[in-house]
Amino acid sequence: MIGTMTATPHPGVSTASAGPDTHDADHPDVPAAFDRAAATYDTMVNLNPGYHRHLQSAADALAEKLPAGPGSTVIDLGCGSGASTDALVNSMGHRGQAYTAVGVDGSAGMLAEARSKPWPTWVSFEQSRAEELPALAGSLPPVSGVLAAYLFRNVGDRDAVLRSVWELLAPGGVLVVQDYSVSGSSMARAVWNAVSWSVVIPLSKVINRDTGIYRYLWRSVLDNDTVDVFTDRMQQVGFVDVEHRTVDGWQRDILHTFRGRKPS
Repeated sequence: MIGTMTATPHPGVSTASAGPDTHDADHPDVPAAFDRAAATYDTMVNLNPGYHRHLQSAADALAEKLPAGPGSTVIDLGCGSGASTDALVNSMGHRGQAYTAVGVDGSAGMLAEARSKPWPTWVSFEQSRAEELPALAGSLPPVSGVLAAYLFRNVGDRDAVLRSVWELLAPGGVLVVQDYSVSGSSMARAVWNAVSWSVVIPLSKVINRDTGIYRYLWRSVLDNDTVDVFTDRMQQVGFVDVEHRTVDGWQRDILHTFRGRKPS
């Protein structure tokens, strides 16, 4: 794990309404935008120093708190091209018990990339937007863990999706969320702006010949919840033992990992 999870006390008064719940005007249909970027997405993220290491740390944070017992199912919500699913496979492979992993994403293009890779027989993929999770839940066995990496800032109603995850999880189940947030730090915003416009967006023009999804990435991070707002969202839904940490390096106070548990 990178860094130490820090417990977040319940503030007592909900601040969830303070966070924006809107899509960027350039990309109201986020799955379709990811469809267009799918073929070159892995190339772009592989140029991000620490990307896979940070995903692995998030997957490890999920695996280390999963309830004990055979037959566990874990969901990779917003699995994209499968990088986070691969991290889950690495983490779960050390547990020495039978389990199932299901990658879920709304983008057909990203799922096609994910499915084209070699996977153990206990890994499968389903197409569904996060907002449609309740409809998918009926076809799933009891779920002990959900990993949601780089998902929630793309969601229109974050509270509703958190409630859906809560209802999907079995008692004692664990949610781990990893995403960018810079709203609480002027320094983090400045670094994010500089990296986005001097590195990420120019690279996307060379590699993908379409900067749209990466301009959306830049804006969605600026508009994302602060750490306090998102932890409060989790607590208001009912998650307990909510913890948070950031990462090291240039993404400190930019990339954040949250973990919470559904009471037994």
